[in-house]
Amino acid sequence: MRTVITGGAGFLGSHLCDYFLEKGHTVICLDNLLTGSADNIAHLLGIENFTFIKYNVTEYIHIDGEIDNVLHFASPASPIDYLKLPIQTLKVGSLGTLRTLGLAKDKNARYLLASTSEVYGDPQVHPQSESYWGHVNPVGPRGVYDEAKRFAEALTMAYHRYHGLDTKIARIFNTYGPRMRLEDGRALPSFISQALKGDDITVFGDGSQTRSFCYVSDLVEGIYKLLLSDVHEPINLGNPNEITIFQFAKEILEITRSNSKIEFKPLPVDDPKIRQPDISKAKRFLNWEPKVDRLEGLTKTLEYFRSAIMESVKK
Repeated sequence: MRTVITGGAGFLGSHLCDYFLEKGHTVICLDNLLTGSADNIAHLLGIENFTFIKYNVTEYIHIDGEIDNVLHFASPASPIDYLKLPIQTLKVGSLGTLRTLGLAKDKNARYLLASTSEVYGDPQVHPQSESYWGHVNPVGPRGVYDEAKRFAEALTMAYHRYHGLDTKIARIFNTYGPRMRLEDGRALPSFISQALKGDDITVFGDGSQTRSFCYVSDLVEGIYKLLLSDVHEPINLGNPNEITIFQFAKEILEITRSNSKIEFKPLPVDDPKIRQPDISKAKRFLNWEPKVDRLEGLTKTLEYFRSAIMESVKK
């Protein structure tokens, strides 16, 4: 099996490269390193079945030979990134999706789109199931990411219905683990980095907003099962174990044994107040649900962040 993974040098993409190689696939990783890092795939360079191509997937994509699977994971994914890179975010969600769908169509390959829980916006339904159409501000600052992913879903379904392409759509909820960037900007890497450095932990709003955190190995297994399934409609992949941001900040303080204080700042525009996946479809159609509990996952992630912070200090 030859598998193309766009955004393969990113946090999720690099773990997918590892997983598919372990499954015996030949992996072609495409990434322009805008938010990804060559360090994430350095251990794979030189492996016979792995190829890295520095490439902007909003341009026309040509790859020689047969391709069995195309996974489109290229995109800025944290608010810091997509607010700084609004046009690039919109282009990779629209043109990048068009180019990768075109590649899959040309090669008659299976196609999987990395969508997001952000298609639900600031939801008025809780927990969020795939039947919910969302509550999104299309012209707000977060709209560049939310609407890019919503358009990508619509385009993917159009290719499935019109061209008969074998497509899958994963709506990914908050995922964490090793290889997240220290300055990613999302709650988990920010809290851990701040706690380890002894800085105040920044909580936006009053901390009553909720998130649900899924460890990366669980998410990757869900992606693989979805790719091999007969499901074409969007499927939620995430951990339904919900926690408030304030509780989560206190949890990070406990596991890091940090003396940092919690500092409250104004909530950003359109920041979701609640986030919890309904994974009934994933359980039923994929026989998938998360296995790694938060304490175990955070312990593994903490080890990585300690090492990453030490490396950054040396540099």
